[in-house]
Amino acid sequence: MARKASLSGFPEWLPEERLIEQHVLDVLRRTFELHGFSSIETRAVETVGDLLRKGEIDKEVYAVSRLQAEEASASEAGLALHYDLTVPFARYVVENAGHLAFPFRRYQIQKCWRGERPQEGRAREFTQADIDVVGDGVLPFRYDIELALTVVEALEALPIPDFTLRVNNRKLAEGFYTAIGLQDTAAVLRSIDKLEKIGPEKVGALLQEELGADDDQVRLALELATIRTPDTSFVERVRALGVAHELLDEGLEELRQVIAEATRRAPGRVVADLSIARGLDYYTGTVYETVLDGHEGLGSICSGGRYDALAHKGSRTFPGVGLSIGVTRLVSRILSQGFASVSRAVPTAVLVALADDDAWSRAQDVATALRQRGIATEVAATAEKFGRQIRFADRRGIPFVWFTDADGTHEVKDIRSGEQHSADPASWSPPAEDVRPVITIA
Repeated sequence: MARKASLSGFPEWLPEERLIEQHVLDVLRRTFELHGFSSIETRAVETVGDLLRKGEIDKEVYAVSRLQAEEASASEAGLALHYDLTVPFARYVVENAGHLAFPFRRYQIQKCWRGERPQEGRAREFTQADIDVVGDGVLPFRYDIELALTVVEALEALPIPDFTLRVNNRKLAEGFYTAIGLQDTAAVLRSIDKLEKIGPEKVGALLQEELGADDDQVRLALELATIRTPDTSFVERVRALGVAHELLDEGLEELRQVIAEATRRAPGRVVADLSIARGLDYYTGTVYETVLDGHEGLGSICSGGRYDALAHKGSRTFPGVGLSIGVTRLVSRILSQGFASVSRAVPTAVLVALADDDAWSRAQDVATALRQRGIATEVAATAEKFGRQIRFADRRGIPFVWFTDADGTHEVKDIRSGEQHSADPASWSPPAEDVRPVITIA
């Protein structure tokens, strides 16, 4: 793994590391498309006003300006790099609503930027992979269930340890807090969201100091947040707390539906965890967080939720639900822990050797014939001794070297085993496992 960086927080992978990252991206793309999600890409910048209004993380936003500009135009003033893909997607939906078929299913894999203190799992420039479904006016709740199952399928195909998708519902939490007399539910959620970081005693102190909660309110809020079940038994545990509210009932039923279906289709992967709050204010219902089992200190590798009011145009609203996978966070842990390795660092399967410099054009003919059949091939640049050309291939990790004799016959050598035999560039192929670099899961 590349250890040194001239600018911290902006990862740059070595070729073999990049192959593992590409494998992760390919798996995600393939899974998302199997579930009918279309790919889009949005611009890197949004207006500062939109970013801060929707996300409230102004300290993390990178502003953008032209160094040589004497005056910024009105359209250029107040631009910043997006810190996630949900806010850009909401803007994209509003601007393109007349061209989209709803419910619109999209996946988006792009760079994002946040001005954070760099550490493993937290970079300033990072790749996210998002899936969302957005509706026009209404969005059936079943999409909340479908997206959770889609993400579980995608993560199960990656070279990572076991993971747990933890699900809660903001309606459940907000209804509960309102019923016990804590009216500033957004502030309560922000405090509960810190539970794993600072512990229940400090969260309780925050509720008392910042919201004026009494001992009974603190007790109930913390009892709710400690409920975690792998099945729908959380419903009875919440009911046992003796709190009633219409919004609480609605959230309980929605969360019950998610957990019931997940228990049937992905047993052991999805749990109800009533401590999950999600800090961003635009979530209105289901919320998700995902952790690698045994690597909880890394933080959430996949999170998201339902947002009913993030995107609107006049009287039209575009409710949505989505999840975001932290690709860079995942890849950094895969590399640092050796969860996967790659068979070679280059895509090249064959190096065509040169007997002399006049053979270069004929060697290109061989390379072309191999490439036409999907075999990645390079041609040696100079006619050094064959031993040096073989060592060059070995240093690069290229498994086969191709030789053409003066009489026009061909031989190919597997430099790992030393075996060499005649071959025809129009029909020869390497073993299937050598056509492309192979990712091996540790």
